[in-house]
Amino acid sequence: MCVRMCPLTLEEAQAVLDARATPGAHAIRYIERPDPLRDARPGSIVPVYVPEGGGLAVARLTWGFPLDGKPNAVFNTRIESALEQLRLGRRGMWAMAIAEGRCLVPVRAFYEGHATERVASEKTGKPVKRQYLFRLPGARAFLLAAVREGDRFSIVTTRPNASVAPIHDRMPLVLGPGESSVWLGPGFAALADRNQTTLLSRPSI
Repeated sequence: MCVRMCPLTLEEAQAVLDARATPGAHAIRYIERPDPLRDARPGSIVPVYVPEGGGLAVARLTWGFPLDGKPNAVFNTRIESALEQLRLGRRGMWAMAIAEGRCLVPVRAFYEGHATERVASEKTGKPVKRQYLFRLPGARAFLLAAVREGDRFSIVTTRPNASVAPIHDRMPLVLGPGESSVWLGPGFAALADRNQTTLLSRPSI
């Protein structure tokens, strides 16, 4: 379950879109260790790519949907659940979002908490799950699948691949080359049980 990620800034996200017209151009620089002070957590406002006029535009959306009076309670969407709700005729909180609100979140990395490893929190000293940072080898940024409604979005999760499985039983749906158009197109359900992208990980805390 993704509760922390390293998003691009608004300016970087726009620069990436602008650079698509120039083959081989690099809009943003590679950062070996993203600044943790810029990490996004549920409730953060994050640059997200949304379909617009046959292309993509950058929108500033809040991470997490409200539930039971909590403003950002639901920040991950199990793709299996969303597709099942859609199959049953647009019932449930994810059916409309996955049918009409699919979008893309550009990130440098995301984190997952280890199922069993614990370390002392730097803030409280109490035991917390050790966080592992995942990124694509050598990539400046990559895309996570997401869904949105209004000004809010949720990260789509799937079963873990070989890179993440030793750490956690879920992971964001990481989109490989050419898969962003699949996610935004009519055949998006084909990505439901596919996550072969190799990721690099390192302990964060």
